[in-house]
Amino acid sequence: MSKPTLPVQLTVFCAIDVSAASLAVAIHQDDQQCEQRVFNNNHSGHKALISWLRKRKAIVRVSMEATGIYSMDLAMAVDKADGIEVAVLNPKMVHHFARTLRRSKTDSADAQSLAEYSRRMPFTPWYAPTLNSLQLRTISRHLLGLTAEYIRQNNRLHAAGKSAATPSCIVSDLKLSMASLKRRILRFRREARDLVRSDETIRKHFDLLISIPGIAEISAVQLLGELSSLSPEMSVRQWVAHSGLDPVHQVSGTSVNKPSRMSKAGNRYLRRALHMPALVAVRHDPHLKAFYETLLNRHKAKLQAIVAIARKLLHAIYGVLHSQTPYDGCKLFPALLPAIISG
Repeated sequence: MSKPTLPVQLTVFCAIDVSAASLAVAIHQDDQQCEQRVFNNNHSGHKALISWLRKRKAIVRVSMEATGIYSMDLAMAVDKADGIEVAVLNPKMVHHFARTLRRSKTDSADAQSLAEYSRRMPFTPWYAPTLNSLQLRTISRHLLGLTAEYIRQNNRLHAAGKSAATPSCIVSDLKLSMASLKRRILRFRREARDLVRSDETIRKHFDLLISIPGIAEISAVQLLGELSSLSPEMSVRQWVAHSGLDPVHQVSGTSVNKPSRMSKAGNRYLRRALHMPALVAVRHDPHLKAFYETLLNRHKAKLQAIVAIARKLLHAIYGVLHSQTPYDGCKLFPALLPAIISG
């Protein structure tokens, strides 16, 4: 739930350059000179920063770059503070803006550039996800790392078995490592299931997701981990852009006309979570299969067609979660319905 807007003149713009250990803070207030301070990036440092910001006689608009785990606790703490609004910005946008202002790169200079960006650009308040959403995202990403490590160890075991020079102790150790990884994977899958069951909203979304062809329990956990922390006010186009599945066109005059490509300027975990469901869906859902074959008939490469299927799946997920109704392929592909029936 968003905080109520207070009837105070918005004149203070605060920017925070976040690092693992410290917070470089810069403040612009009306036409006054930029004021800067440094705080520790820990619980006590967050409290000191919020107390310092509250001394202002106006609502403070705080901007920071998305720096993963180092900025999350700070963003949550600032978002809960009365009279303070927070925006978490895409680092690429801030970086390109900062290049037009200065050449030097220091924490102090970055904070000043960020403050100037906040003062000039439209301010979009950050949506604070629930604790369960953040925990599910952390578990799903940890599971992804464990699974990748299991695959690497399995490849090493396969290669070791092909050489007579590999001692048996190495083979034994690789098997022990894989067994340990498998137990840990199963354990965190149980943790994810328990977390889904404990939260009514996430559980309803989970049930809706597995109604979509190609999405089973493991994929649903990965997708929910990335999607449940997004703002409910985002549009489906913003979801696609956030995933990096949006197409990039390069056309200029008569000399530049490059083929469109996937931007990949987004959440790689979400893109990865959509890939396997897309591969499965084209085999088991008649609507997605017909769309896939239509793309191939237009001479699209198979990989391009799979990316388009993943993008359509994201549209379907957005639809079922926002309408709270199970998947219906006829609504997603109404134009293909005659071809599906005749096929």
